[in-house]
Amino acid sequence: MRPIYLTSPQKAEGTFPLPMIRFRIVADRIEYQGCDTLVFTSKQAVRSAEAIDPGWKRFPCIAIGPATERQILALGGEVLHRPENFYGENLAEDLIERFRDRRLLYLRPRKVSFDSKAFLAEAGIELKEQVIYETACRSYSPEEAPPKGAIVVFTSPSTIHCFLENFDWDPGYSAVVIGRATLEHLPSGCEVTVAAEPTIDACLEAARSLQNR
Repeated sequence: MRPIYLTSPQKAEGTFPLPMIRFRIVADRIEYQGCDTLVFTSKQAVRSAEAIDPGWKRFPCIAIGPATERQILALGGEVLHRPENFYGENLAEDLIERFRDRRLLYLRPRKVSFDSKAFLAEAGIELKEQVIYETACRSYSPEEAPPKGAIVVFTSPSTIHCFLENFDWDPGYSAVVIGRATLEHLPSGCEVTVAAEPTIDACLEAARSLQNR
């Protein structure tokens, strides 16, 4: 049976942990001035906000993805909306259609895969942003690379970047990615499966379907 390597910091039964990134909070307070709605695009953003100031829960939230929604609710926040489509331009279009009159604050990582602020500005909508955390790559020796034939689960573009910073891509690997935005960062020619929805559970389900192939 082919081994599954999970590059997320989260551990999962039946997988080999190979966390590629670590998180660091880079803000000591949240700049709420002039906003009435928060935008979160990851569980880590919600956790970082909670660590900086639990008062973020005073504001309704737009949650990008089911895992982010669950994290907001678990910490006692209110989810105003969870878009059906949460990929870059489609997400921005959803915000334009539904929340033109809202004063949005996007609590974000230092690096993002799509410039929502610029896209929304073209539609006359101001998206206020604050960087509250950043990611950094973990380091591994070449001997710690997954073996040939492994299934490697990538949960963000950063996990791909950090994997390739540590290891060469073996043509015997199969990749499972959490969504299209992550898919775009893989080397060309990789064997890849996109999860049915952008959650780690869906990634693992896709990975397990490949184990006996």
